[in-house]
Amino acid sequence: MRIIVDSLVAAPPDTVFAAAVDIADWPRFISGIQKVELLTPGPIAVGTRFRETRIMFGRAATEEMTLAELQPPRRFLLTAFSHGTAYRTGRLFEPHAVGTRVILSFEGQPTTLLARLFAPLATRFKGTVQRHLDADLVDLKREAELRHGSKA
Repeated sequence: MRIIVDSLVAAPPDTVFAAAVDIADWPRFISGIQKVELLTPGPIAVGTRFRETRIMFGRAATEEMTLAELQPPRRFLLTAFSHGTAYRTGRLFEPHAVGTRVILSFEGQPTTLLARLFAPLATRFKGTVQRHLDADLVDLKREAELRHGSKA
């Protein structure tokens, strides 16, 4: 399953990127995230691990994620492994006339036999996952535009 959503943000790529990688602060401005626990000390870098707790399908779900790629202010990639599935969530930040185009991609690849057997059922949840990603982008847009406005 692969989902791609995008949004235009009225702020420059460096401001939008800075908000997007402010992982510890996500619960403050991304409404779907209840809690983030950084597991790796020090500044955010490739290899940083953290636990994110959000409400999914009416229940709290906690996943451990790793920052696998970091190319400021252009892109970053998060990876996770859960229930026999490898997940990749990428964020791309492209300069645009109004500021920045943010493209968020989400992909789940089943890696175990059981996960592959249940993969057809995952498509039933695609719409719900897409709504969560859209909401995350709306929240990121709001935060980045606020940060940009406070610099002006």
